[in-house]
Amino acid sequence: MVCLGNICRSPLAEGVLQSKFDPEKVFVDSAGTAGYHVGNPPDKRSIAVASKYGINIQNQKCRRFSREDFIKFDHIYVMDRSNYSDVASLANNKTEVSKIKLLLSEVELGFLEVPDPYYGGNDGFENVYQMIDTACEAIAKKLN
Repeated sequence: MVCLGNICRSPLAEGVLQSKFDPEKVFVDSAGTAGYHVGNPPDKRSIAVASKYGINIQNQKCRRFSREDFIKFDHIYVMDRSNYSDVASLANNKTEVSKIKLLLSEVELGFLEVPDPYYGGNDGFENVYQMIDTACEAIAKKLN
């Protein structure tokens, strides 16, 4: 799961998707395309909305997406087109690019990008949670 700073959308998506799988069988992680917050926990508002739904993301630590992630992961879900471009620019070949998908491309919501809730209020985080949960449910059904 990848977004810009790895403090709002992608940590939330990591927690949501991981909650839908046995952690012994499926490894889910998140990263940011920028290194603004490396080592920091998720935004308090992401932690709060995850907690509201019984998901604990408070121990996650922000990290930056790296080329090694193409080796470590079978699927790379990004939150928006800008994230897609940033991640694709690090790919070494078409096989690596083929691993990248917009998270919301897994569902029919009428739009493909998860908006960044950082500069908004709590409602933005709730809306983002609902989008992410819908997409992660579809992914879980597809991969289980």
